[in-house]
Amino acid sequence: MTSVPGPDYKLPMSNFVYIGTSIDGRISSSSGTLDWMETVPNPNGDDLGFFDFVARVDAIVMGRVTFETIIDIGLGWHYPLPGIILSTTMDTAPEEFVEHVQFAKGTPAEIVALAKRQGFENLYVDGGNTIQRFLKVDLIDELIITELPILLGGGDRLFDTHNEEMKFELLDSEVLLGQMVKRHYRRVKAAG
Repeated sequence: MTSVPGPDYKLPMSNFVYIGTSIDGRISSSSGTLDWMETVPNPNGDDLGFFDFVARVDAIVMGRVTFETIIDIGLGWHYPLPGIILSTTMDTAPEEFVEHVQFAKGTPAEIVALAKRQGFENLYVDGGNTIQRFLKVDLIDELIITELPILLGGGDRLFDTHNEEMKFELLDSEVLLGQMVKRHYRRVKAAG
């Protein structure tokens, strides 16, 4: 990807999180796997609104651990949008990913500015540590969280290190496949 020249930019319209959790708020099992996300049968292969969501964003900002998990799954880059992979240790991708991703380092504000210079307005932020870093500096505008009916008892929590109060308003809530609850929240920021 090439950068759009010019230092004048504004913050993107919105940064979104779209993620699944267990009842106990975990995003991975104690072994680091995501196979628990397949515990609810989906016989029709419904995307459960994911592609409608993806149509609202321009690029995905993803942490290295999440990117390595996608590589390990072996399905290639399954997103219909470009990726900005955050890593201080990784700077090359397997061949099947090269045309779809770029690597970047920096603070969440620097990553937002980079994305904006490249013409991206709305970002999908993914990966536990990346989401937490963006939340810590108040750069998440909407959360879409689907809770699966399973207690993992171990593994990474979505909000494990977040310790500051932040208010959100519930925009929508729906039951998916009769067992999962998807909630859509928008950040409520103080005026001024």
